Amino acid sequence: MNTTWPHSMTTAALASELDNPRFVVVDVRDMAAFNGWQRHGVARGGHIPGAVAFPIAWARRMKGRALRTLLTSKGITADQTIIVYDAVKDKSAEMAYTLKALGYNTILSYDAGIQAWAADASLPMASLARYDMLVYPAWVYQLLCGKCPDTYAGQGFAVFEVGWGEGTAYHASHIPRAKYLALQAHEHPPWWNRVSTAACEAQLLAQGIRHDTTVILYGRDMTAATRAAVLLMYAGVNDVRLLDGGLTAWRAAGYPLETKLRRPVPVSDFGKTIPGHPEYIIDTEEVKGLLSDTDTALVCVRSWAEYVGATSGYPYIKAKGRIAGALWGHAGSVPRCMDHYRNIDNTMRNYHEITANWQSWGVTSDKRVAFYCGTGWRASEAFFSAYLMGWKQIAVYDGGWWEWSQDTSNPIACGDPRR
Repeated sequence: MNTTWPHSMTTAALASELDNPRFVVVDVRDMAAFNGWQRHGVARGGHIPGAVAFPIAWARRMKGRALRTLLTSKGITADQTIIVYDAVKDKSAEMAYTLKALGYNTILSYDAGIQAWAADASLPMASLARYDMLVYPAWVYQLLCGKCPDTYAGQGFAVFEVGWGEGTAYHASHIPRAKYLALQAHEHPPWWNRVSTAACEAQLLAQGIRHDTTVILYGRDMTAATRAAVLLMYAGVNDVRLLDGGLTAWRAAGYPLETKLRRPVPVSDFGKTIPGHPEYIIDTEEVKGLLSDTDTALVCVRSWAEYVGATSGYPYIKAKGRIAGALWGHAGSVPRCMDHYRNIDNTMRNYHEITANWQSWGVTSDKRVAFYCGTGWRASEAFFSAYLMGWKQIAVYDGGWWEWSQDTSNPIACGDPRR
């Protein structure tokens, strides 16, 4: 009789219970491994289908009611049978004991772990379609150390901290070898839309970016980094990657910072015509056409209060409401907060959860989907999430609510459209 606790579950038993609604499988590895990176010696990257991502670091960071609330928000409740797994058995056991202390009673440990599961080619794995565009601190550190990490083509790279203004925080400290990308050089008033094609090319050349440069972006604000990512992808940079969790993740991983200011080395030729992907950014007239098409979705990535018209969300925007016909794409509980797209450690939220939020409002990958917010930043984070998921027909409405609301002939709506 097995008297050890937590009791172990075999690979065969776990495979037979994947579709059982009374069971919830919990992956306690880091988000990079969950998303698809081959870490910890696994034969295949990704996670067991249906698994909930809950890195052990979160459980160590939170206690009591706050931890229970987060677990419940992920669908991990005490009335279910909880199966925990990792690449290392002791972390699974740690999570099991944490859950037991919170009153969870039925807990099993998949001791063989993801290594055994991934080694069996007959067993299914799930992963983020473009997981490699969302890099993690150790990957960037390897690159900076002169190594060639997995998926890097080796044709030259550049790391940029993205922000607005003169980069005071960047000047104080930043990731080694990182240069500063000021977004105001890539946007122009009055709506802060993208700059002209000629100005875009001039900025890219000045920053030493060609179409075949691997560009790694990070920020103290993730929306700034994703806004830059969309602008570079629109221009035609082939390999744009985001450091998941930004500077917060880099610091948490214990990697060094530097204070030396890095100046880009300009290049003379981008290498191809700009824009390389004009479909990634659309303007007001295209939005009007999109609203008349039943196979499309215009998605408002603003807080609920902004969506229903309780607030404009910006001190410089007076108009309240949303573009009539727009669906709610979630954002956060307060203006400019993106907690529906991020985990507590600032990494990208489990993509299955983001997808479920969108699907609840009829936003699905088979449609032509355009995201908008106030001025394009939050919409860019939603766009980049969809891009990572492999969605094909996506765009950002560059002008957003600010530009749309300035024309009184443009239709707007307020209130909850489901009532």
